[in-house]
Amino acid sequence: MAEVAPAPAAAAPAKAPKKKAAAKPKKAGPSVGELIVKAVSASKERSGVSLAALKKSLAAGGYDVEKNNSRVKIAVKSLVTKGTLVQTKGTGASGSFKLNKKAVEAK
Repeated sequence: MAEVAPAPAAAAPAKAPKKKAAAKPKKAGPSVGELIVKAVSASKERSGVSLAALKKSLAAGGYDVEKNNSRVKIAVKSLVTKGTLVQTKGTGASGSFKLNKKAVEAK
């Protein structure tokens, strides 16, 4: 008896290429970092602005702090590492912050 070769498996049906999700348009207006710098510069506190006071001033300006709490913390940390803000008390995103006068003079 001659062996009959099994029929080749039907080629997998060609799948339609996945469409990329439409990129969300960037929101108009200043970034979180810019809002934080404005809030800190508007403060008259000699020892700097605490994170809680910073969040209150952002909320008063119409920014949804509860929804974007992590963005605020990340922005504060990045501004400290860039040298735009100086952390006078605390570590991480907690404590008090004020503008770095040396960075302002350099510009």
